[in-house]
This record gives sequence, C-alpha cells and structure tokens, in this order.
Amino acid sequence: MTRLPKLAVFDLDYTLWPFWVDTHVDPPFHKSSDGAVRDRRGQTVRLYPEVRDVLERLQGLEVPVAAASRTGEIEGANQLLELFDLDRYFVHREIYPGSKVTHFERLQQKTGVVFSQMIFFDDEKRNILDVSKLGVTCIHVQNGMNLQTLSQGLETFAKAQAGP
Repeated sequence: MTRLPKLAVFDLDYTLWPFWVDTHVDPPFHKSSDGAVRDRRGQTVRLYPEVRDVLERLQGLEVPVAAASRTGEIEGANQLLELFDLDRYFVHREIYPGSKVTHFERLQQKTGVVFSQMIFFDDEKRNILDVSKLGVTCIHVQNGMNLQTLSQGLETFAKAQAGP
C-alpha cells in the first residue's frame, strides 16, 4: 500500500483559484441567483476546473486537508472557501500575511502531524523553498491544481517516505 500523507496543505491564490484575492478581484463576494460566485462588481470568480475533484480524491483517501495562505485579504479568502463550498474539506485554515513557515508551525501544533508526514501544494517557488526546509514534501503547482499534479505529488511523497 502506498504511503499517504497525514495532512495535505494547499495555498489558495493561483493554486486553487486563478487570481490573487487581495488584488485581482473585489471583495466582498456573493453567490448570485444563477449559482455563480461573484465579486462586488459582479465579476464572476471561478476555481481551477479540477479543484473539487482533487479535494474529493483526498477525502476519499481519508487525507485531511488544510489551507495555508499569506494573503492580506483574510475575510475574502475565507468567504470564497465557503461560497465555493470548499470549507467542508478543510480541517484547518492558516490564512494571514507572513511566512509560510509560521503557517506550518501552527498546523503542526494544531494537528500533531509532523512535517515529514505533510504534503504542500503552492504556485510560488519561494514558499516551496522555505517550507521544504522543514521537511515537508513540497509540490510546485503550475497552471492551477489538478488531478495530475495531485497524483504526481502523492507519488513524490510516497517515494520520499520509502527513502533512498
């Protein structure tokens, strides 16, 4: 049986959705009568197409999920997770400005999961570099989170667990 992480952690901006929540869209957000999530100006806001499938797959594998975001738009990010009905997948959320290392230290304190049992998906190389120093398996996301990136990430995690 392939070794699975005890916690999968996702960045939000340009990982789950194709924008910076504090720059490219205009909070507060709402769900319109047609079911679309929109910002204050009525602009439709979307997730990357396979994000729900990725979270469903992890739920099916019984891998808990957390969010780690450095955005300054804390309320807007949380609002989007709720409006997209993604909040039900996330057991923890660390959403505030600052170092991703702090996010992970708090996640470890809250969950009891050691860094080596975590996997992290993020679009920014600097976050990948910082968090990998903790011993977390880090996966660089390009063009948004999808099932292929998840599969490759879980494979990388399993190989890291198996050792050299």
